[in-house]
Amino acid sequence: MNQDQNEEEVGYHRPVLADEVVELMAPVMPGVVVDATFGGGGHTRRMLDEFGADVTVVAIDRDPEALVNAAGLRATVIEGNFGDIDSLVPAVTDEPISGVLFDFGVSSHQLDEGSRGFSYHQEGPLDMRMGPDARTSASDIVNRSTLDELTRIIREYGEEPLARRIARAIVAARPIETTATLSTVIADAMPAARRRAGHPARRTFQAIRIAVNDELVAVADGVDKAVDLVRSGGRVVAISYHSLEDRIVKQRFNERARGCTCPPDLPVCGCGNTSEVRVLTRKPIRPGDVEVADNKRARSAVLRAVEKVAS
Repeated sequence: MNQDQNEEEVGYHRPVLADEVVELMAPVMPGVVVDATFGGGGHTRRMLDEFGADVTVVAIDRDPEALVNAAGLRATVIEGNFGDIDSLVPAVTDEPISGVLFDFGVSSHQLDEGSRGFSYHQEGPLDMRMGPDARTSASDIVNRSTLDELTRIIREYGEEPLARRIARAIVAARPIETTATLSTVIADAMPAARRRAGHPARRTFQAIRIAVNDELVAVADGVDKAVDLVRSGGRVVAISYHSLEDRIVKQRFNERARGCTCPPDLPVCGCGNTSEVRVLTRKPIRPGDVEVADNKRARSAVLRAVEKVAS
């Protein structure tokens, strides 16, 4: 979920673009679907309701707190990082995989829990770890990074034009121990116009969270491994909430969809490249006005999907 969204506006169990996910998965039923980002379990519940006994769900989440939402569900649940989907799923089933769903980003529950350290609206420790597998915390990045490294993180992962200015303010204020203190330091470093245009800490908190959890590497690895994992005719669906995630998904899908790269005037293919997937969303799917009005989390969502082609 994009950090731009107010925690008070979202519901933990409300899946984004659920109708579209069901529509895309329907052609591969009956089958096994991997919900690679289980979270509150909303998408899994919707698929179980829609497809009944035709669907078998394998659910993955790196956050142990999320897995309690699977209680009573007809699903196999795995604690782990979706970037390791190629080893996690075969460990629990040898059935062909018909579909994989990704719903990237931080969950509403993680934002709502101040003790997790994700929120710039709540007092909490500088943590931001999505799961125990994260090797560093937000405190490590904020208090130990050099000025140049902190600037790079904020600029690259937050797409923040005032990254250097913010990084200088953070370094000058160290040690910083809480999210509230960090949020104030960032806000005080901003010109007045930026403080009036949405929360000034949003981009920086997003950047630190991505760095803590190595999110973009996991997105690229997870998408590629999901394409490898699904059977011929299977589908991979990915929902992103900011441009960095969506750019990776688009690039990985397009790369796997690319066929022959020989010059067009070459009479016989010499590269041997063939398309591995067919892109199902030439234009990304976005939520409609009704869904956005009903669920503010949906407003920045972008869905892309591919179908595995026969090799």
